[in-house]
Amino acid sequence: MVPIVAFIGWHDSGKTTLAVRIVKHLKEHGYMVAAIKSSKETGITFDHVDTDTARYRRAGADAVTFIAPDQMIMMTAAPAMSLVSLVQRFFSHVDIVIAEGFKDEPHIAKIEVTRTGVLLRDRVNGVIALATDRIMKGDNIFRLAQSREIANFIEKRFLGNSANRKEPASGSSMPTARFCRQENNLNS
Repeated sequence: MVPIVAFIGWHDSGKTTLAVRIVKHLKEHGYMVAAIKSSKETGITFDHVDTDTARYRRAGADAVTFIAPDQMIMMTAAPAMSLVSLVQRFFSHVDIVIAEGFKDEPHIAKIEVTRTGVLLRDRVNGVIALATDRIMKGDNIFRLAQSREIANFIEKRFLGNSANRKEPASGSSMPTARFCRQENNLNS
């Protein structure tokens, strides 16, 4: 089954900024990545230059889906269900799905992005890490600026033996998947 990691948090916590960086880093490591963003808003325009979905496409996501109460828009080369079912049906061709939102989905891993306020990890299931600039103690707590470290955490936890991974094109300035795995082992 394709792993799903959702970035959750309160409005304006930095979820999109961080998730877009994670997509970019995972693409640099040679993975096929889909991005799925949820929203409670209606009538939203999709994929204009300044939208979050356009940012995911510029980051290199192989598929981008936007879900709102009045519409679902998907951009992918592949042809009212749970996120897990959606991923199984439409995204079996990718190595990982990076989602934004979906805090109430019971069977997916979540990384909470927080700046202030009540922590969602105390209210929802599946939070495996925090990204924050708040002073906190515990396991799997990252600074908001540590997008590469978070991508490495995701890679190590969910993609260690990905069969679909492709090496980046030769001559590319991006590191190869083999180099990233070695780098991960050094940072463990």
